[in-house]
Amino acid sequence: MNQTTLIKNISKYIKLSHEELSNFENFWTEKTLEKGDFLLRDGDVCKCDNYVVSGVLKAFYINSENGNEEILYFAIDDWWASDLNSFSKQEPSIYNIQTVEKTTVLQINYHSFQKLLFEIPSLERYFRIILESYLGALQKRIIYSNVYDAEYRYFDFLKTYPDIAPKIPQYLIASYLGVSAEFVSRIRKKNKTS
Repeated sequence: MNQTTLIKNISKYIKLSHEELSNFENFWTEKTLEKGDFLLRDGDVCKCDNYVVSGVLKAFYINSENGNEEILYFAIDDWWASDLNSFSKQEPSIYNIQTVEKTTVLQINYHSFQKLLFEIPSLERYFRIILESYLGALQKRIIYSNVYDAEYRYFDFLKTYPDIAPKIPQYLIASYLGVSAEFVSRIRKKNKTS
């Protein structure tokens, strides 16, 4: 099982002893999903926290009024993909997480996660830092959605997530930004000719 990238990610924030690393490795399972597979479906409980080893996932909500996908976030290599509310409360999720391409994740189930934090308390700090980063990005997205026009948000997305944009079809980026795919296409054409 390939836990190298996860351990490197953790070591940016905290240092684990050799004993802690050996113990840490026992808590995770690896899962590979094909393009279009669901990691989580609306109405199911998010039983695992998922670290993306490789691939791309989208989290989305289906708008009951028009049936459209509303993209909540993307997750690529070295990111996390879970419904935090569903996972922490063990309640049904209100959105889906689906692969955009073949994806491999490392998973830890809820009870193992609680045990992991008990046995390696320094991981509480790591997961707090990850959560703070996620919440900061969410706050920025809410503010930008309310303050800036779609063109500004599109270029900010490209600047903020340069590793995501090339891996995601334009229509998904449009959904994430709350605009039409045609609008994104016009912005791109306009800026190629500028």
